[in-house]
Amino acid sequence: MAIPDLSNQFSLDVRGLADLRRQVHENSPQGIKQAAQQFEALFLQIVLKSMREATPHESMFDSDQSRLYESLLDQQLAQVLSAKGRGTGLAAMIEKQLTRPNIDPQPLGELPLAAPARPQVLPAAPAPMPLPLVGGGISSLDNLPSVDSAPPASREFVNRVWPHAYEASRATGIPAHFMVAQAALETGWGKSEPRFSDGRPSYNLFGIKAGKNWSGAVVESVTSEYVDGALQKQVDRFRAYGSYAEAFRDYASLLTSNPRYAAVVGSQDPSVFARGLQKAGYATDPMYAAKLERIIGGSTLRLSLNS
Repeated sequence: MAIPDLSNQFSLDVRGLADLRRQVHENSPQGIKQAAQQFEALFLQIVLKSMREATPHESMFDSDQSRLYESLLDQQLAQVLSAKGRGTGLAAMIEKQLTRPNIDPQPLGELPLAAPARPQVLPAAPAPMPLPLVGGGISSLDNLPSVDSAPPASREFVNRVWPHAYEASRATGIPAHFMVAQAALETGWGKSEPRFSDGRPSYNLFGIKAGKNWSGAVVESVTSEYVDGALQKQVDRFRAYGSYAEAFRDYASLLTSNPRYAAVVGSQDPSVFARGLQKAGYATDPMYAAKLERIIGGSTLRLSLNS
């Protein structure tokens, strides 16, 4: 039975993927061809994702909803490019390797697109999780962003907060790069940290609000909150600190002293950490955990840490 043209199929249609899996198990030449195309589509999707991450999002039209639709568009575009033969040529090489007799058990290691292994250079922390290698982006494959360097702003941000994240890691058992990722999510890699009216920094990297029990300095700032499922802008009071070190200590104290975060403290799994924070009510954004997982496993953080 012929497999439908994947360029005309919705990228999230799991039924088509189930048919493809069955055809490959039957060693169908057409099934192998389509599997190779899907592999190339995945590669192109990762490339697009990296490009989106490296592109500033400061437009008045930028929102969680627009980024969701961009992600869906990228998935569909990657599938169409691969199915129409307009991609990298990776699918054709994979198909050739898989259909030749006496297949070399490690054929893909010789592909021109394979990148040399790069050692992980994370500073020591309690049982750190390896960062997934995520790369790439497209539009025109001749203008791919470099996957060997991170944006200067993100590198500077990570270098600025890493020592304090490491100390907080010792207190909470949470890998330091998890906390750096959360600080990056809360402040847009340090660009939207709450500030006093005279421009002084609050050093508040985690969006911790000043409740009735807070006796320290306070800064007021506009924030976005989801109320009954609707995004609203409002002015809130946030805690202000004297340094980033103080901010990380207060964050560590919040997690270790509040029973709501018991499942988060000591977590070594990015998904458990991110979803645990959302379940405990750390943020009102329904996509908070997904966004945090994406940063933890994303190329921007990985390359910033290894710079």
